[in-house]
Amino acid sequence: QVQLVESGGGLVQAGGSLRLSCAASGRTFSNYHMGWFRQASGKEREFVAAIHKTGNINYYADSVKGRFTISRDNAKNTVYLQMNSLKPEDTAVYYCAADSSYRQITGGNKINYWGQGTQVTVSS
Repeated sequence: QVQLVESGGGLVQAGGSLRLSCAASGRTFSNYHMGWFRQASGKEREFVAAIHKTGNINYYADSVKGRFTISRDNAKNTVYLQMNSLKPEDTAVYYCAADSSYRQITGGNKINYWGQGTQVTVSS
């Protein structure tokens, strides 16, 4: 199995940037599709971004396209989410996720592995 540990969350003003990292344990990282999800207070969890296990295909929610970039470094067993031009509506707990199914990682349903989440707060 894989264990996921997020880092990089925090407080940032609107228009600023943050880079989230998700470190995965084990030697099977390259076998998993990786994704980021977020859940704002009082709202359902929503998909943010996903990256195919090969690193060749990325997919983003419309709300973050052009602002967020997902990437992975299989040598470091790490996936990143670069967040630019942050808005107050981006405030949420961000979760790293891993699954063997690309369909699952892009849809947020029945994903096998989750991190504990990291809080991102964007002030106005």
